[in-house]
Amino acid sequence: MLVLAIDTALAACSAAVLDTGRGAIVGRESLPMVRGQAEVLMPLIARVMAQAGVDFATLDRVAVTVGPGSFTGLRVGISAARGIALAAGKPAVGLSTLASFAAPHIAADDTEPVVAAIDARHEHVYLQVFGPEGRTLVSARIAPLREAIRAAATGAARVTGTAAELIAAAWPPGQPPPALIDARACPDIDWVARLGAAASVSQGPPRPLYLRAPDTQPQDAARLPRR
Repeated sequence: MLVLAIDTALAACSAAVLDTGRGAIVGRESLPMVRGQAEVLMPLIARVMAQAGVDFATLDRVAVTVGPGSFTGLRVGISAARGIALAAGKPAVGLSTLASFAAPHIAADDTEPVVAAIDARHEHVYLQVFGPEGRTLVSARIAPLREAIRAAATGAARVTGTAAELIAAAWPPGQPPPALIDARACPDIDWVARLGAAASVSQGPPRPLYLRAPDTQPQDAARLPRR
């Protein structure tokens, strides 16, 4: 199986091609950025496909992170994934950014909990807690930091994601401290590809997982009166 993986959800513009027959990533590129993905993504994907030596028509599926993350970044990645999948006549699958953060740690040890957390600003975080064998203990949600800490304090958990240091700094006294703090700024694109290979294609086209409304709202004073 050939899987093209795309991630523009947070602080990078990334793509990779996984060849499951060879058990290897055969092309990848990741550029740190928080904006401007729309101009960079398609040329980046073209370079990754050339590096992998595969054509779009030979892909078996396209995988993309669907959030939580940047509203603009998510739209860029999802639109590209859906467009490529449509043109190639292959399925596209959406993957949670939180699950993508947690995946390498679950693969390394699936007996201890993993807390995936993304900074949602204003003392809030996006959070998901995974238990043994990767089972969800706390479903993906946005929560105040203190509430997230209570949900996350499930023993000596491993904490990953952009809010990992926030979670660790506010960890309740008397509880075993986090066993690992992985404060990376974006998911590993290799693991997005691996999750994409294992994902079900029955859920339909990828759609954004925002978990909250946009920060910006229409201004009533700027609306033109109806005639």
